[in-house]
Amino acid sequence: MSEWLINRNPTFSTAFPSSCFTVVKPNFILLSSEFDSYTPQCLFNSLTTTMRLSKRQLSLPFSLCVSTFSPRFRFHHFPGKFPAPRREFLHTTGTSQLYFKSSMEDQKPTALSENVLQFHTVGSKDGCEVPHKWSSPEGGKKIDISNQIFCNRSLNMKNIIAVGFDMDYTLAQYKSETFESLAYEGTVRKLVYDLGYPNELLEWTFDWNYMVRGLVLDKKRGNILKMDRHKYVKVAYHGFRELSKEDKVDIYGSSLVRDSFDEPDYALIDTLFSLAEAYLFAQLVDFKDNNPEKVPKDVDYARMYKDVRAAVDLCHRDGTLKQMVAKEPNRYINEDTTIVPLIKMIRDSGRSTFLVTNSLWDYTNIVMNFLCGGRTVHGPHTCNFDWLQYFDVVITGSAKPGFFHEESRANLFEVEPQSGMLINTDNGTPMAQVGDPSPKILLKSKDKGCRVFQGGNVGHLHSLLSIESSSQVLYVGDHIYGDILRSKKVLGWRTMLVVPELEKEVELLWELRNMRKELILMRNERDSVEDKIHHLNWSLKFEDINENDKQEMLSALKDLESKRDQVRLSHQQAQRECHQKFHKVWGQLMKTGYQGSRFAHQVERFACLYTSQVSNLRLYSPDKYYRPSEDFMSHEFHLLPL
Repeated sequence: MSEWLINRNPTFSTAFPSSCFTVVKPNFILLSSEFDSYTPQCLFNSLTTTMRLSKRQLSLPFSLCVSTFSPRFRFHHFPGKFPAPRREFLHTTGTSQLYFKSSMEDQKPTALSENVLQFHTVGSKDGCEVPHKWSSPEGGKKIDISNQIFCNRSLNMKNIIAVGFDMDYTLAQYKSETFESLAYEGTVRKLVYDLGYPNELLEWTFDWNYMVRGLVLDKKRGNILKMDRHKYVKVAYHGFRELSKEDKVDIYGSSLVRDSFDEPDYALIDTLFSLAEAYLFAQLVDFKDNNPEKVPKDVDYARMYKDVRAAVDLCHRDGTLKQMVAKEPNRYINEDTTIVPLIKMIRDSGRSTFLVTNSLWDYTNIVMNFLCGGRTVHGPHTCNFDWLQYFDVVITGSAKPGFFHEESRANLFEVEPQSGMLINTDNGTPMAQVGDPSPKILLKSKDKGCRVFQGGNVGHLHSLLSIESSSQVLYVGDHIYGDILRSKKVLGWRTMLVVPELEKEVELLWELRNMRKELILMRNERDSVEDKIHHLNWSLKFEDINENDKQEMLSALKDLESKRDQVRLSHQQAQRECHQKFHKVWGQLMKTGYQGSRFAHQVERFACLYTSQVSNLRLYSPDKYYRPSEDFMSHEFHLLPL
C-alpha cells in the first residue's frame, strides 16, 4: 500500500517534487481616485439597536467537524510502483491535513472513483434541492472539493465575535453572461453618445469568457499582461495579438530597474466587474491600430483607457445598470437559497453580523430582498425590510477601501429605510435638529432590530458593534484590493476571499492530474538531456581526447541536441494544451507557467481563508479552527519521510 501525503506548498503545487499542481466588484457609487479630477470631454467631435454580541467563548460539539482541504500542497509519490490511486478522504478532527490512499488489494468502491467525483450534494445555486448546513442532520459529511474552504493562516472561529459581508459579487453573485454584457453595452453607449467615439462601436460584441481576474493592463502600450508571483510577464497581448517571447523580453525584461506594474501606468483587473472594461480596452487598441485615420492623433492608448473608465463611471452615475438589475434581478443575479441559513447559523452561534457595501440603500434593499426572500420590485412578493433581521448593522455607500482607514473623516448618516432619508448622527447617535432640543427618530426603536447607515469609517462600525480588537472580526469579500488587502493590512481583520472561478479550477485540476504528471516527466527528461549535453560540451572543450573518442562524442552530442529539440517542442506543446484546458488564452487562474500567478500571490498574502462561494461557510462548524498545512521549501521535499 502506498500513501499519498498532501503537504503544503506556497503556490499550491502538485504531488510531485518538481510539480506545479494548483488545485470586484462593481463600485456602484464612487469614482476611483484617478478620475476624481478628470472631466470627460467629447474627444472625437473636437478632434442604537440591541446588538447580538457575545464575548463568551462557545464550545459547540466538534464531532461533525470536517477537515479543510489545504490550498497549498504536494503529493509525494514514487512513480512506476503503483497504478493511479483512488482518492479517499480521511477526515481528522481539528486538522486541515488531507491524505490520499492507494491500495492494489482494496478494490471496494469508494466515494470518489478514478474519474468521477461522487460527493454528497450540499445545497444548490438555483434552489433545485433543499439546502442544508453543517448543523443539520444531513450536514457534517464529505464536502466536494469545489465547495471547500482553503486556509492560508490559522483562524480559530471561537475568537470571532462579528462576521461581516460585502454584497456585490460576495452575497450577490452576478451572472457574467448577462450582467457583464449589460455593463459592456452601457459603457459603449457612453463612449459613443457622451464622449464622441465613432458609431461603429455600437456594433461590437462582448465575449464575457475572454478576460480573467489577475491581469494587468499596460495603459501606455496597449498591452494586457499575465505575470507570475515575482512579476515576470509570462503571457502578453497587444489588444488581441499575442506578443512573442522576444517582444516580451524586449519590453518588460531588458531594463536595469524592474517595473512595479502598478498605478498610474498600469491598471489591475482584480474584480469580476473589471472584465468588461478590460475587453473593451483591448478592442479599442485593435481599433486604433487598424484604423488610425478614425482616431485623433492626440488620443493614445492611455487616453482610451481613461475614457473607458469615465464611461463606466457615467453608467453608475445615471443608474443605468441598477435600474435594469432592479427590474429583473433574477436575470442578472444567481439565486442562492443557502444565504439565509448561513447567516442564521452564524447568529445562532452568538455572533453579530454586518453588511458593508459601496452600493447605496435603494439598490442594496432591492438586491438583499431578492437574495433573502425572492422578492422583487414588480413581482408578486414586493420588497420589504424583513431581510434586516439577519444583520445588526448595515452600512451602505461605504466608499471602500477608504472606509477601512479610521482617520477618514467621512460623515456617518443613519438611513430611514422606508423613505431613504439620511439623518445626521454623532458617531451613530442621532443628533437634535437646530431649534428642536430632542432628536426625532423616524426609525424603529433601538431595541427592535438592525440599524442602517451610509458612509462613515471603520471606527464607527467598531463602536456600533462594541468591537475591542480588530482581530475579532471576520470579513468576507470578493475584491482583493477593496475588501481584503486593506481590511487585512490596515486593520488586521481576519479575511475570507470569495473566488467563484475556483470551483471550476479545482475540478479541472483533478481531471487533468494524469496530463500534469506527464508534463512533470517531460520536464525532468528535458533537464536530463540538457545536463548530458552540457557534460559533453565541457569534456570536448577542456579534456584531452583522442580523435576517435572525439568523433564519437560529437556524434552523441548531435543526437542529444536533436533529442533535446524534440523533447522541448513536445513539452511546450503539451504545456500549451494543458494551459488551454483552463482558459484558451490566459490558462490557469492561480498559476503562470510553473509559478503561482500574481493573483494567487495576493490571495496567499492577504486572505486568511478563500473559497468559491460565501455559502460554503455553512458547511463548517461556526466554531471551527481552520489550520493551514505546514509550509515546505523545495529543498525539503526529498528529505521528508512519507
